Amino acid sequence: MIKNEKQYEYSKECAMKFQYSIALMEQDEERKRDDPERWELSRGALQCHLDKLQAEIAEYEMLTSHDSQTLIVFRLDDIDYLAQILIKARIAAKLSQKELADLAGLTEEKIRQYEDNDYVSASFLDVRFVIDALDIQIQAGEFLLPLDTLRRTPVTKEELLSSSKKKIREPSSTI
Repeated sequence: MIKNEKQYEYSKECAMKFQYSIALMEQDEERKRDDPERWELSRGALQCHLDKLQAEIAEYEMLTSHDSQTLIVFRLDDIDYLAQILIKARIAAKLSQKELADLAGLTEEKIRQYEDNDYVSASFLDVRFVIDALDIQIQAGEFLLPLDTLRRTPVTKEELLSSSKKKIREPSSTI
């Protein structure tokens, strides 16, 4: 996820490099002919990275250029993606980290730290301050409790953190 203008510019630069690399591969007829499986695998990997970057770039551009009078709806399929929604909401509101910090009654350093680490170290109260500062409205939230599969052993901190890190790498929140 692109979180700021600097990352946006860097992502555009990387996308151009991927496009250039793919174009060079397309011209390498000898490699295509001699090892078509490896060529296809390499080209596919580059294309996959390019597609992901282009999707992130498009999302950032949408967030920064939308009509401020139009409501944006973020879907949250997993609580582990709440941080991404908070960051996207700040970007869409065209607020700097300092402006959000002032509105939330927090320091700019705290907001920067929270965003850099996807709000992992934020207290519930600080998350609420940010939600309130961004005027985020939550509608029709459902929480499911499958009692038949309820775990009966303590969850360790390591398990919780490792499952959160895995989920954050594969976001499922949509705009």
